[in-house]
Amino acid sequence: MKEVVEFQLNGRATTLTLDADRLLLWVLRTDLALTGAKYGCGAGLCGACTVLVDGEAVRSCMFPVREVQGKEVTTVEGLASDAVLHPVQQAFVEHDAMQCGFCTSGMILSAYSLLRRNSNPSGDQIIAHMEGNLCRCGSHKRVLEAIQTASRKMNGGRP
Repeated sequence: MKEVVEFQLNGRATTLTLDADRLLLWVLRTDLALTGAKYGCGAGLCGACTVLVDGEAVRSCMFPVREVQGKEVTTVEGLASDAVLHPVQQAFVEHDAMQCGFCTSGMILSAYSLLRRNSNPSGDQIIAHMEGNLCRCGSHKRVLEAIQTASRKMNGGRP
């Protein structure tokens, strides 16, 4: 049965009439042509499908679209502002924290979620938080460095 789901998507009011049991990942990719979130494992374990819902990282492959009713959804496409990359995105570029790029969107949004809650995480805290985001290319050291750099940038250069 179709339902109306209203939410903010990357800062814009969005209204959809659809089967509200559909998973957010497929609504974003298929209905809204936002392909940053990727289908990886389909079980919420790899993090490739990560998006933000009210600023918190969620696995969109396991998240029914009805759960975003009245909330703010941010995809990697919505993180930049006026064509200027967010400091987390910029740090990933500066540290070449990707190889194939498949996991990168999920990594960036998970890192953003962490830095929202903890503006100056330790290396161990970053590793623990990012453990649910898998990178088959082995860019983990560069991802850690990128998140540390983003933290400093977001804190005005202070460690």
